Amino acid sequence: MHYKNGREAKNGDKVVSLPSYGAPLAGILYDATPGNDYCNGRIAPTTPSDPTANLAECLHIDDVRQAAVPDSSAAAPGNPT
Repeated sequence: MHYKNGREAKNGDKVVSLPSYGAPLAGILYDATPGNDYCNGRIAPTTPSDPTANLAECLHIDDVRQAAVPDSSAAAPGNPT
């Protein structure tokens, strides 16, 4: 994955999109997958009024997803194993 100027693109980069139509958009690149430089990835816009994060109160999204998935190997309540 590479930007217009040839620089390697990585998820989490701060980017500016310069489309041939519409206004430029600044934000954070995410959901980009290797092997494609066109219509690949999304931009999360940022603004000066974005909330700030206290990292001591945050979790990575993968950790939240993992905790939210029920353990299917456990017996359901009321059902003996």
